Amino acid sequence: MSNYQVNNTNVNALISWIEQGIVAIPEIQRPFVWKPSKVRDLLDSLYNDYPVGYIITWQNPDARLKDGTISHGKKILIDGQQRVTAIMAAIAGKEVVTKDYSKRRITIAFNPIEETFEVQNPAILKDKRWIPDISEVFKQGFDTFGFINRYCEQNLEISNNKLNEILQKLTSVRYSSIGVIELAHTLDIEIVTEIFIRINSAGVNLSQADFAMSKVSVNDIYNGPLIRKTIDYFCHLIKSPSIYDNIVQNDEEFAQSEDFKKIKWLKEYNTNIYEPSYSDLLRVSFTFKFLRGRLSNLVSLLSGRDFETREYKEEIIEDSFKKLHDGVLKFVNETNFKRFIMILKSAGVINSKMVRSQNALNFAYTLFLLLREKNVNDSLINQVVRKWLVASIMTERYSGSPESMFDFDIKRFAVHENPIDYVNKMEAGELSNAYWDNIMPANLNTSVSSSPYFNLYVMSQIYDKDKAFLSKSVTVQQLIEERGDVHHVFPKKYLQSNGYNSNRQYNQIANYAYTEQVVNLAIKANSPKEYMALIKAQINGQQMKIGEINNMDSLEKNLKMNCIPKSIFEMKSSDYEGFLEERRKLIVEKIHDYYNRL
Repeated sequence: MSNYQVNNTNVNALISWIEQGIVAIPEIQRPFVWKPSKVRDLLDSLYNDYPVGYIITWQNPDARLKDGTISHGKKILIDGQQRVTAIMAAIAGKEVVTKDYSKRRITIAFNPIEETFEVQNPAILKDKRWIPDISEVFKQGFDTFGFINRYCEQNLEISNNKLNEILQKLTSVRYSSIGVIELAHTLDIEIVTEIFIRINSAGVNLSQADFAMSKVSVNDIYNGPLIRKTIDYFCHLIKSPSIYDNIVQNDEEFAQSEDFKKIKWLKEYNTNIYEPSYSDLLRVSFTFKFLRGRLSNLVSLLSGRDFETREYKEEIIEDSFKKLHDGVLKFVNETNFKRFIMILKSAGVINSKMVRSQNALNFAYTLFLLLREKNVNDSLINQVVRKWLVASIMTERYSGSPESMFDFDIKRFAVHENPIDYVNKMEAGELSNAYWDNIMPANLNTSVSSSPYFNLYVMSQIYDKDKAFLSKSVTVQQLIEERGDVHHVFPKKYLQSNGYNSNRQYNQIANYAYTEQVVNLAIKANSPKEYMALIKAQINGQQMKIGEINNMDSLEKNLKMNCIPKSIFEMKSSDYEGFLEERRKLIVEKIHDYYNRL
């Protein structure tokens, strides 16, 4: 049996299918992304009888109901959503949802004299040659005879017969042919998922999460649209609380739901530490509730698949939607989310740039929710989540095959009665003395300022409330919050003038330190020996030239918290390589100590 069938339908039939719910647009968590000009071009192609590509549909696999009958699900629109939405907008006059969740019309105008389409604009509205909105022509009961008479009276260059001919051609767009590729309902879920992911829709590569969201969206029996909207609106509100009013105005039904009440708190909340996408929210909710790491498994479960018998059962669909909904509500819960953010802050994470691995954050929240579900002691949850997050960043645990690691780790945390036991096992295997003595120092030998290892060092400084390099009162955290920059302990210009000309040489992260700009400007292009001599002089009562440190005890403490070796007082360009090696060891010691105290 073929995996698919190729058929033809027409625009009219397609609109009818959508309105009757025979084919479901999955609303793949992104508003309408086409520019209005692209809608115009699509109408022009249909008018001129040009091919406009195929749409691809797939019917849910057969699910056996409790009474023994077979349920044939809706057909899901796998590819072609943007084209179908464009047709609905232009011909049927439907509104589309914009990026900020406001609704608006995309109105296409038509000039019968020149037989051209254009996006409606103020100039067109003043020009009698244009039909300002073609959807009026397609409405049932449109007075064609009266319209022709009025139009020709105002535009003498076209005859009644010619205009009638052109209007017939325009309205025949509804009978334009559109190819439909129907994927067999007997296809294995994994195959359909792969087909879905390989399709490129409007230049946007689709993912496992997209397909899972499409499965959620089309199941209105088990609150699929409600779950989809809760996920979607949460992820947009966390980034842009200002769209709250648009949601209330344009989705009144959802605004009255209990789910919306559970995310209303976002309208007055701002954080840039953890801003999950719909994919992140879906992954965390799924992994936490189902104790699985592969999103393809979620697609199978939402389709009712029994992994043992390979059959599709309605009770599995019902249970899967119930569990997913619960997981989503636990994710968006105000108390849960804010407590997780506080844990991140308590580990020294104060903005999103400090953790490059979104998957490390995702698993940390997954772990938090799992431990809350298991009624683990709150203080132990804080400790375990902090340590696991930092360890994940150090070992880049979720950078290679994140789904496999998610699956591996969540299953083991689930079975360990005391979660710290699994943390200890991980430490024994991943964070041995060899790691601290060899691997971590080697990882610090890089010029990439966004390195996770440099970020770990900065997190340790924030955790310890360290002062910035050569600052008496300004902390590293304050500099970061004010968008301060890192500077060079051995000034870049000084190194360049002494033969260190490549970025990799002078931009080593072991040469970086958060420093006040006024301190950096005062250091200029002097060697450490030269500028440290000026600081020594001001400690001895001479004029303050660099920062505000005026006693040796404060200076020594400042050097220690910034991992600057004591030998800095005598260092010149010839000491640079030795300085880097020595400072890497001090940074490792600081991170190690910080990790042990989490």
